[in-house]
Amino acid sequence: MAIASESQHGMWSSRLMFILAAAGSAVGLGNIWRFPYVAGENGGGAFVLVYLGCILLIGIPIMASEILIGRAGRQSPINTMIEVSAASNANPAWQGLGWMGALAGFTILSFYGVIAGWAISYIFQMGSGSFTGADAAFAGNAFSSFIGDVGSVVGWQTLFMAGTIYIAARGVGAGLETTVKYLMPALFFLLVILVLYAAFTSGKFLEGASFLFSFNVEKLTWDGVLIAMGQAFFTLSLGMGAIMAYGAYLPKGASILGTATTIALVDTAVALLSGMVIFPLVFANGLESSSGPGLMFVTLPLAFGQMEGGALFGSIFFILVTFAAITSSISLLEPAIAWLVEKRNASRVKAAILVGGVAWALGLGSAFSFNIWADFHLIGQMTFFDVMDYTSNNILLPLGGMLIALFAGWVMDDQMAREELDVSPGIYKTWQFLARFIAPLAVLVVFIMTVFA
Repeated sequence: MAIASESQHGMWSSRLMFILAAAGSAVGLGNIWRFPYVAGENGGGAFVLVYLGCILLIGIPIMASEILIGRAGRQSPINTMIEVSAASNANPAWQGLGWMGALAGFTILSFYGVIAGWAISYIFQMGSGSFTGADAAFAGNAFSSFIGDVGSVVGWQTLFMAGTIYIAARGVGAGLETTVKYLMPALFFLLVILVLYAAFTSGKFLEGASFLFSFNVEKLTWDGVLIAMGQAFFTLSLGMGAIMAYGAYLPKGASILGTATTIALVDTAVALLSGMVIFPLVFANGLESSSGPGLMFVTLPLAFGQMEGGALFGSIFFILVTFAAITSSISLLEPAIAWLVEKRNASRVKAAILVGGVAWALGLGSAFSFNIWADFHLIGQMTFFDVMDYTSNNILLPLGGMLIALFAGWVMDDQMAREELDVSPGIYKTWQFLARFIAPLAVLVVFIMTVFA
């Protein structure tokens, strides 16, 4: 009952290419600057165990739901939801789910490009040796001065977005697939090099590993469980249309559940390996562990600056961060580009320039939030950047993910869903139970706790 056998935009050449692309979409800044810290602070191995359980019960069922909807529709998320809803005799209101995903991805890309631009800049700042022997005050002032320079921030944002647009404009085969084919293996290679560097030069590798993996049940609170649930959802790029768009290009014979599981494992492996790089370096220099931009752009440059070969390996680290950012950003452009090609008969190049250009322009508001608009509060005490971040990550993504699971589990034509998953009746019933009840309820809890706590 699939609506089309092949997408007009092209197809992944193999299941492996889809895994690399979807893993590239999932692996991003959150794997590097958030997961290792929250794992270490919330029980180490105990948190990781709960997180893996949440991946199994929440992440994989929702990812499988998003992939199967995408492959059934074989179009952009917007048109896929229109077609699959109609084929399932569903309420037309479900069609809005495609628009919600595309809007979430577009909003995230607008400020993601700004932060990714910072990472590109730090490749050169680290390589120049400016952080060699630097103290905490220098590292903090260097970051503050950089983001306070509107010309520099916008310039690096523009460079990153131009690269994203160029790749997306080349299409599924020549652009998206070729990029992830080389960047994802390169990302893992660089990550392994950095793990070895941390192991042999920091003198604190076991301490860092202990912080990340020691099984401290007493440190795992209910809040920690909620963090694990939220991380399991957000880390896989769910609810933003990217996985649905990529699913439309997945070959018919590829196992959806097996592929979703592999992607989740790859994403988790990157997060854990990142922690094995970060914390030995942080502890070796007596620095405080932290999460977010402060960890990546202040603490780590300071740590690299105190170590032998730090300028080189600091540059390698920010190359890795840039690779992770670019593989995520191209997936965020894809839903809107695909829709313009389908609905407006636009060329892929024109669609990429238009969508990417508007995302760049919207991103200027986030770029300005750290300098000339720093005192401008759009809502309450929230800057433009804060509003974009909060709206997408705290509202659009969880609502989108929850609705995707509910649509696939309750509304989508049952025969269509069975044909796409192509698993035994027992496994199908298990997925359906998780998609209908467990996953949406868990995401709802995270949504309520995040918005109303």
